[in-house]
Amino acid sequence: MAVETETPPAAPARAENVAAGVAWMLVTGLLFVVMTGIVRHIGSDLPAPVGAFIRYAMGLLFVAPALIGILRRPPARTTWMLYGGRGFIHGLAVILWFFAMARIPVAEVTALGYTSPIFVTILAALFLGERLRARRIIAILVGLAGVAIILRPGFQEIGPGQWAQILAAPLFAVSFIFAKLLTDRARPTEIVAMLSLGCTLTLLPFAISQWKSPTMEEFLWLSLVAAFATTGHWTLTKAYQCAPITVTQPVTFLQIVWATIVGAVFFGEPVDAFIVIGSAVIVGSAWYIARREMKARGEARRAAAGAAAAASGAMGRAG
Repeated sequence: MAVETETPPAAPARAENVAAGVAWMLVTGLLFVVMTGIVRHIGSDLPAPVGAFIRYAMGLLFVAPALIGILRRPPARTTWMLYGGRGFIHGLAVILWFFAMARIPVAEVTALGYTSPIFVTILAALFLGERLRARRIIAILVGLAGVAIILRPGFQEIGPGQWAQILAAPLFAVSFIFAKLLTDRARPTEIVAMLSLGCTLTLLPFAISQWKSPTMEEFLWLSLVAAFATTGHWTLTKAYQCAPITVTQPVTFLQIVWATIVGAVFFGEPVDAFIVIGSAVIVGSAWYIARREMKARGEARRAAAGAAAAASGAMGRAG
């Protein structure tokens, strides 16, 4: 599942911070793979909108304190619109993800989910005015080639599960763009809390239209999904706080290893070399994009600092 958290500023890359960041990212990967394994275990007996709704409704319990704080200090109208837009888009993406998770191998869902950063780069260029240089365009094309390796169009049928995850990835990317816009307006805990509320409200009519009461076992499993997902978002934030994304991004590739193991051991899914190779290509592309973004931000900060120093010097000479 695409990441639904915000990326806080990275701490200085001391050796102990880097090690901690890698450790937190390892834990994050395990939590998310366990979460996907549980959803795979639940299967398709429960309609995707119903399962997704219960997951987010239970997740509200974890973010209730932040929601109370938002109600006491209501945000501006524009911020409300961003919250609502993100909740709606992310809710649709979650339905597609639940649908895909019940129908295609765990490793394949995980691998196709790696494309979200690639779509984020494209959307940031289209809607946020970020420059898309030749090297980033090449990285995007390489990432899409990784998708082709996984799906192998023309050599195997692309089923509803694959299409659902392919559609979910750009929707998760749109959600991240909304999150990026919100980071200047609200605190991370508030953004995550409003995402949970927005998704719950978005999923409610879809769940009602296909309602099927979950068994007690399904309800307990979905409660665990909410717990693992919420904890995973927290550990992901810790990873980003400790180390730059360029360090932690390659570690996410281990998720495909764990997803392959979970699929093989618990669900009898064969190990597909094309999925492993394709996901490696996608992760490499995403890592390169993240590396270029970090470098661009560093250059922008140095340029701003240089301009400020020059202005200060000019004022001093004038004085």
